[in-house]
Amino acid sequence: MPDLAIETHGLTKRFRSQLAVADLDLAVPRGAVFGFLGPNGSGKTTTIRMLLGLVAASAGDARVLGSDMPRHVDTVLPRVGALVEGPAFSPYLSGEANLRRFDAADRHAPRRTRSARVTEALDRVGLSHAARKKVHAYSLGMKQRLGIANALLMRRELLVLDEPTNGLDPQGTREVRALIRSFADDGTTVFVSSHLLAEVEQVCSHVGVMSVGRMVAQGTLEDFRDAGESRVLVRTPDAERARAVLARLGLAVDQAEDGGLRSATKTTQSTTDAAGGALVSARLGRSSVAPEAIVTALVEEGVRVRGFEVERASLEQRFVELTGEGFDVVQ
Repeated sequence: MPDLAIETHGLTKRFRSQLAVADLDLAVPRGAVFGFLGPNGSGKTTTIRMLLGLVAASAGDARVLGSDMPRHVDTVLPRVGALVEGPAFSPYLSGEANLRRFDAADRHAPRRTRSARVTEALDRVGLSHAARKKVHAYSLGMKQRLGIANALLMRRELLVLDEPTNGLDPQGTREVRALIRSFADDGTTVFVSSHLLAEVEQVCSHVGVMSVGRMVAQGTLEDFRDAGESRVLVRTPDAERARAVLARLGLAVDQAEDGGLRSATKTTQSTTDAAGGALVSARLGRSSVAPEAIVTALVEEGVRVRGFEVERASLEQRFVELTGEGFDVVQ
């Protein structure tokens, strides 16, 4: 078993008659950037609150950084930085003054290095120029970055970020994306709750999807996408002959609207060659046919291949398959 930063078994939370989280088994490897996805009301925020000891579980258990929660909350939370449901600051204090107050409230934070740590945190999120500006004058994106800066005041083993790019412009989003990558490079585990699937695809190594309080899929990003439906697209004037060849190879074929041929298949393996091209092994039942073998078979049968493409399932497609909902309704 891998070394886990977060581990839950049968974690359950019930609010009176409402079951918010049911039998959750979550495994977040240390050093991973874990994307936590799910539609509105799927139980993501409740899960995060239980992990941080803010809400008591109705059943099951949770371990964070190797310790039971909430039993060891006093020793675990100093090692965790969190930004949950948006930052909350004193509006008439400056960004720098707010960070100083939060740092002073942390009994584990050394006073003698406070100024240097606040300055470094503000610089890391690109707010040095607004350090002395009152927070009520900050934009939503600036407040979001200030919240991340607060989570960075002390070195953390785990960062829990709820919608870290909320309200950011494209440049700010790129900066936060680079920050998350830098956290992972430093060995910090990052647990990101987000509805921006494109962002998750660019920064996360692992993904978990919640639906109606239950975990419906989790694993590496590559495994997650490879488990979805992929398709091969053949462009040819010899449609019927191509259809026969693909069917003989064990692929389910349907007629594409543009006259091409689309074949539904399951992706089981994906590697990348030195030139950056994708080599995808397609599978249907017990058969396994590589794309180049498909092209070879088509050419050998006299099919004139004018175009050939392997379409892999995107994270959005997998999300819709698992939850039945589009990314625009994700919390």
